[in-house]
Amino acid sequence: MQQDSFISHLVELRTRLLKAAGTVLAVFIVLFIYPGASAIYDVLAQPMLSSLPEGTRMIATGVITPFMVPVKVTMMAAFVVALPVVLYQAWAFVAPGLYRHEKRLAMPLIVSSTLLFILGMAFCYFFVFRTVFHFIATFAPQSITPAPDIEAYLSFVMTMFLAFGITFEVPVAVVLLVKTGLVNVAKLRAARGYVIVGAFVIAAIVTPPDVVSQFMLAVPLCLLYELGVIVASMIKPNPRGGADAESGSLTERP
Repeated sequence: MQQDSFISHLVELRTRLLKAAGTVLAVFIVLFIYPGASAIYDVLAQPMLSSLPEGTRMIATGVITPFMVPVKVTMMAAFVVALPVVLYQAWAFVAPGLYRHEKRLAMPLIVSSTLLFILGMAFCYFFVFRTVFHFIATFAPQSITPAPDIEAYLSFVMTMFLAFGITFEVPVAVVLLVKTGLVNVAKLRAARGYVIVGAFVIAAIVTPPDVVSQFMLAVPLCLLYELGVIVASMIKPNPRGGADAESGSLTERP
């Protein structure tokens, strides 16, 4: 019976993964056709292009780079667009094994974490990129003409998107820690100094070696931590070890 149950879970997992991957692929095909991979990359490159001298463009040093980089960007855009479906498939797979109170908690967490991750990427694109690129451009000597490589630019952009996306998840992590009873609000407030130091250490590691970009990651991280603490103080935590009592059963997961 256990083997049959394990196989059925594997079949269910495969089905969910295929649905998620199929959605991403379908969105990718649509975006690749319209507006097109090149147009999507042009949008992504706009913050850098606006900081370059007039008439200057980015360069591609690889043979197939002019094709592969826009394709990678389009795939990234397709994943972001399809993210709600991907998260729903993950939710549908784990939902049968959750208790009633866990189901009530999971869906708001999925929705809020998705919105916050996208908000972090938007903050990075519209505010951080333009500020940092213009700041760096002011230090470029007059004797050189900046011409960034598109593959290096894509690697930088994806790293920054991931860093700011995860940073904006801090309120969700804080609320989850308090809701599950792992920590209380008093301990989170007491750890505020460590969080500030850790935020600047993380920013120094992830961002380029300039003060502006480091502050633009560390300061939002600290503010979002405070926001998480404020929201968590309004939430009643579940007592540790008694999470099952809310469902009324130790064996059933309705």
